[in-house]
Amino acid sequence: MMTTSTAAGYESDISGLICAFRFTPDGPGAELDSQALAQRLADSANESEEGDFLWLHMNLSQAGCVRWLQAHLELPDAFIAMLGEAAHSTRIEQQERALVAVFNDVIFDFERTPAQVATLWVCARRKLLVTLRHKPLRSLDRLREHVRRGERFRSPAELLAHLMRDQADLMTEIVRKASLDVDGIEDRFLAAQSGPARVDLAATRRVLVRLQRTLAPEPGSVFRLLARPPAWLQPRDVQELRESTEEFSVVLGDMAGLIERIRLLQEEIAARLQEQNNRTLFTLTLVTVLALPINIMAGLFGMNVGGIPLAEDRGGFWIICALVAVFTAAVAWVAHRRRLS
Repeated sequence: MMTTSTAAGYESDISGLICAFRFTPDGPGAELDSQALAQRLADSANESEEGDFLWLHMNLSQAGCVRWLQAHLELPDAFIAMLGEAAHSTRIEQQERALVAVFNDVIFDFERTPAQVATLWVCARRKLLVTLRHKPLRSLDRLREHVRRGERFRSPAELLAHLMRDQADLMTEIVRKASLDVDGIEDRFLAAQSGPARVDLAATRRVLVRLQRTLAPEPGSVFRLLARPPAWLQPRDVQELRESTEEFSVVLGDMAGLIERIRLLQEEIAARLQEQNNRTLFTLTLVTVLALPINIMAGLFGMNVGGIPLAEDRGGFWIICALVAVFTAAVAWVAHRRRLS
């Protein structure tokens, strides 16, 4: 699992180390500082203890992080090669008898939109779990708090399954909050109240679609892992990974249902706006049609030429007004009949 490098290469702090925990079968995880971790890595006798394993959480933004991993831990070369690469979806697979996973997680910053995600790289072996990230992530912070509160874990695979469940819980919270927002928009829409409903719905749908696309695990990789798990995985670990994957599938189904609901609500809002536009256009057309007779009469009798009818008649003005009124009434009656039909 690890090399027997001495602690001579350690400085006052390990490059990129955020936290380290040692787990034993008879107690919760104990947090290790840099010196304690150096001693633990150098002491090869501890590797023989049954049920004893480490969790190292590291900051990949540190320049010396990858070099430290290569110097002190035996990790798959494919895992080292994928560090720093952006992931378009979540996947977990087996490489060189180790579990290698790439997650997209929500950034731990409540001032930003939940659409802000970052990548998390995970490598699990029989007695080691290594997690690396560039930015603080919510699910990892939750897992660390569970460990610090004294929750016990039997194996790195159980930690990994717990991390996946934390991700599912976080997505459930996001879906619940988005559902409440959509409920409010729908209530205002049904009450015929105006508001920025289209803008809010579009923003919510965009966030959910991005989270669904980036956080959803690849089904093929999960099925292959569950069908042929590593030899060091216990049946209980495989079952927990399966259950965490099912929880992920449930919350993704809820998210897909909410996205479809938003789409239907957007279509209803668009239909109502189209109906309002049609009514407005009909009103403008009706006003234009009603004004057509008087415009024609004004144009005809306003020509400064000879031979204009009723030019010398004292009641000519009222005769023209009566003709315009009759024509306008006739046009209004025809327009009303067509509207009713």
